[in-house]
Amino acid sequence: MSPLAGRVVLVTGGGSGLGRETCLALAAAGAAVGVGDVRVEQAERVAGEARALGGQALPLELDVRDDGSAQRAWSLLEGEAGPIDGHVNNAGVDVTNPADELTLAEWDAVVAVNLRGPFVLARLALPRLRALGGGDIVNVVSTAAKRAWPNAAAYHASKWGLLGLSHALHTEARPHGVRVTAVIAGGMRTPFLLDRFPDLDPGVLQEPRAVADAILFALGQPAGTVVPELTVLPLRETSWP
Repeated sequence: MSPLAGRVVLVTGGGSGLGRETCLALAAAGAAVGVGDVRVEQAERVAGEARALGGQALPLELDVRDDGSAQRAWSLLEGEAGPIDGHVNNAGVDVTNPADELTLAEWDAVVAVNLRGPFVLARLALPRLRALGGGDIVNVVSTAAKRAWPNAAAYHASKWGLLGLSHALHTEARPHGVRVTAVIAGGMRTPFLLDRFPDLDPGVLQEPRAVADAILFALGQPAGTVVPELTVLPLRETSWP
């Protein structure tokens, strides 16, 4: 039996790309999945795909920037499937502009989703997971948290910040049996990259399912074991040494 059978996991940004693959993989492994996304129609589509695999899935309209939205989504999933014992912070956005052309509104939008959002959800999750006696938070980071390239100042700042937040939460949560993992993902064949960079060679990217499997690996660790940081790269990764 899968170690994830019977788990209840909320995934943010679950309506496409890595979020979709993670939701489908969790459902196939026997977990009940909350497909959270600000685009509710995409959450509904992915939830339908997950149910077609035989899993339990609930679409949730979720704006990770908003505490009220997060609380409503959490309550809806718990009411449907029972106590949530796993959470995946996956939602992310980017704006490709030189730093001196990046508007304050663009900066705020990227940081709000990529860094504030995970904190909003972690702040909600931690006391509930402690009350359960344990559980998991997985933060989807990026190689953008390890090095930098031009025209992505807000994205780098948010992902470096998320990696720091993840490790800080790890130190606070582990005495209470709550595991926090940062999954550092290299480039994936998802709309997040391919729609914005049509000249990008898909051959240097990896399938999002590979990263979803890494997320499930972290969630499925035996009791008493935590993976604080996990890096998953395509063999031809161009954003890594």
